[in-house]
Amino acid sequence: MKSRIALLAALFAALPVMAEEVGCVTTAWKLIGANHRVCVYAFDDPKIPGVTCHFSQAKTGGVKGTFGLAEDPSQFSLACRQIGPISLPAKLSKDEIVFSEDTSLMFKETSIHRSFDEKRNVLIYLAISRKIIEGAPANAISTVPVQPWGTR
Repeated sequence: MKSRIALLAALFAALPVMAEEVGCVTTAWKLIGANHRVCVYAFDDPKIPGVTCHFSQAKTGGVKGTFGLAEDPSQFSLACRQIGPISLPAKLSKDEIVFSEDTSLMFKETSIHRSFDEKRNVLIYLAISRKIIEGAPANAISTVPVQPWGTR
């Protein structure tokens, strides 16, 4: 029983985090269904305490958007910041997905990857949106220098 609980805990720890919606702004009013919007989300890096990322993403409205059938455009922005002391784990993966979200019913996703530039002591967050069928994904980047935090 304990091994099952440990296995489930490890599986959930390996999953990308869920983002918290901070707010949305209407970009186009729709007569029927939800309006087109740009929404801002926040999430704390699950393995790096002291780092929070905010990203904005365009959301398609209308009837299809209301029922989750619309494909959201590949338009987003990303900003990650140090918000407290950063504690790097002993082993940090070269490329790890820290957030992932489907942006269409079929084959399109937005994901945020974290890597570490050891030489410069900088965390790098890369957001990409891609379809399995297409190449050249839309992307955005944000960096967080690992610096001392406070003197407490």
